[in-house]
Amino acid sequence: MESRWYPKKGRVIFHVDMNSFYASVEAAFDPSLKGKPLAIAGNPEERRGIVVTSSYEARKYGVKTTMPVGEARRLCPDLLVMRPNFERYRTASKEIFKILADVTSLIQPVSIDEGYMDITACEDQGSPPVIAERIQQRIADELDLPCSIGIAPNKFLAKMASDMKKPMGITILRKRDLRHKLWPLPIEEMYGVGSKTAEKLRKMEIETIGHLADHPVLDLKQVLGINGERLQNRANGIDDRHVDPDAVHEFKSIGTSTTLPEDTTDDAEIQAVLRRLSNKVEARMKNKKVLARNVQLMIRYYDRKTVTRSRQLQEFIHTSEDLFQTAMQLFDEHWNQQPVRLLGVTASDLAEKSEVTQQLDLFNYQQYASKEKLYKTIDDLTEKYGSNPFRKLSNPNENQVTTSFQKDFLDDFKK
Repeated sequence: MESRWYPKKGRVIFHVDMNSFYASVEAAFDPSLKGKPLAIAGNPEERRGIVVTSSYEARKYGVKTTMPVGEARRLCPDLLVMRPNFERYRTASKEIFKILADVTSLIQPVSIDEGYMDITACEDQGSPPVIAERIQQRIADELDLPCSIGIAPNKFLAKMASDMKKPMGITILRKRDLRHKLWPLPIEEMYGVGSKTAEKLRKMEIETIGHLADHPVLDLKQVLGINGERLQNRANGIDDRHVDPDAVHEFKSIGTSTTLPEDTTDDAEIQAVLRRLSNKVEARMKNKKVLARNVQLMIRYYDRKTVTRSRQLQEFIHTSEDLFQTAMQLFDEHWNQQPVRLLGVTASDLAEKSEVTQQLDLFNYQQYASKEKLYKTIDDLTEKYGSNPFRKLSNPNENQVTTSFQKDFLDDFKK
C-alpha cells in the first residue's frame, strides 16, 4: 500500500518551513492583527527604524523589507508597526518542534523556524503526503501558525520544495521532476547560491538551475572551487547529507591561547595579545566555515590561578573584531588587576555558516546590515484564523532580546 512511497535504499526527507514566522506568531497571539497592514521593525517610533517583515496587506502599498519606517508609513498611512517579541517566538518554536518530534526522532533544526525530518521509517504512519498534511494541520490547529513542507529524497530537494508553494504548501520534488520543476528556476532561487555566486555564474551565461546542472564542471571549479562541483551536484538532485539530530552540537569549540613573555598588567600589551588571538580564531572559523554565538576568555595569573568566563551572544558572529570586542569586555569585567601570565580566546556554540538562518537583532539591524547582507529575511505575512494558544503561555522574559536559534530548545525533545 504505502510501500511505494518508501524506497528500500533511498530516504524520505521533509523540510518544514514556517511561513512569515515572526509576523504569524504576532497575529496568532493577537487575532485583531489578521488582515491588517503589519510591519515588524526595530525602533518603530523612529522614522529611521528598519522594516524587516511586512504583511501581504502592507506589501500592496509597496512596503518592503529594509525600508525605513518613515518611508513605509508614507506609503501606507494605516501601517501597524510592532517591536519584536523574541520570547514569544522562542515559545512558539519549542511547541512546533514538539509536534515534529511526535512523528520521528530524526529531526535536524536549522533555525528557530525551520528543520529537516527523516521519515523513512514512518511507513506505519501513512504515506509522506498524509504525514505532511497531519503535521501542517496540527501546527495550524494547535498553534494557529502556517507552514510549508517539502517532500523529497534528500535535504537539498526538500528545502527547494518547501519554497515552491507558500503559504501552507506541501510540495513533492522527486529527481524525475527536476527538468520541469527545478531547472527552469533562476539561478538566484537555488539554495546555497548567494548574490555574489549568482553574479559569477551569470558571467558564465548560467541563468537557470538547469544551466548549472549541464555546465562543464571544470569551468565551475575554476571559478568557484570545490563549491562549484557541489552546487552542480545539488542542481542534479545529488545530496548525500543525512538528517542529523546531533548536528547542532557537533561543533564543540575553536580556541587558542598563548603564554606571555613576562607576567604583565599592561593594558596595551593585553589588548594586543587578545587581538592576535582573536585573529587566529577567526582564521580557523573561516576555514571551517562556522559562526559562533559564545565567546570564552581564559586568564591565568602569575600564581597559576586560572579563571574562565564566557558570554552568550544575541547573534552569531565570525569576525575577529567581534571576537576581540567580546573578549575585551570579559577581561575588563573579570580581571582582578593581578599580573597575567596566559590568555586564551575560544569561540563556541558553533554552527555551519551555510546552515545558519540569521534571526536578526532588529534593534541593531541597521548596524548589522552595514557590515553584511541578510542571511535570511522573514517571509510574507499570511492570514490564518483560529484559536489563540499563545494566550495560555507565559512570557516571563518578554523584554529579553535574543534572536538566534536557541539550541537548548531540543533538550526536552530528546528525553
